[in-house]
Amino acid sequence: MSLKARIQDDMKAALRAKDSARLSAVRLLIAAIKQREIDERVELDDSAVMATVEKLVKQRRDAATQYDAANRPELAANERFEIDVLSAYLPEALSDTELDAEIDAALAESKASSPADIGRVMAALKPRLAGRADMSEASRRVREKLSR
Repeated sequence: MSLKARIQDDMKAALRAKDSARLSAVRLLIAAIKQREIDERVELDDSAVMATVEKLVKQRRDAATQYDAANRPELAANERFEIDVLSAYLPEALSDTELDAEIDAALAESKASSPADIGRVMAALKPRLAGRADMSEASRRVREKLSR
């Protein structure tokens, strides 16, 4: 079953269960997928759908941070709920040790030695970590390792 079909099935299940919060989050995802398909005039495959989910999760994280800073915990909680719903469509996240191992392998492959080489390392890491790690966290760790 494709990821898009699974999302559609989850929307139907949320509709039947009258779970309005989950339904809203899934509909938001479906709308983003359809918008991207219309904009690009293509049928999205699973990797493109995952990229859309990642983008929405990142937006929700940023919004939750801003709501926390504005002392709006109820809105931040809603964003975190949507993150939980959307994260179910992403592959399991890498642990810290697995992430460090991937970073070390990319550093060795790209023969990076200074902070100026971060771009090459991140280019090598992006396909490996797609959907499984926060790229900003990976970038922070790469920068930290290269600055030593």
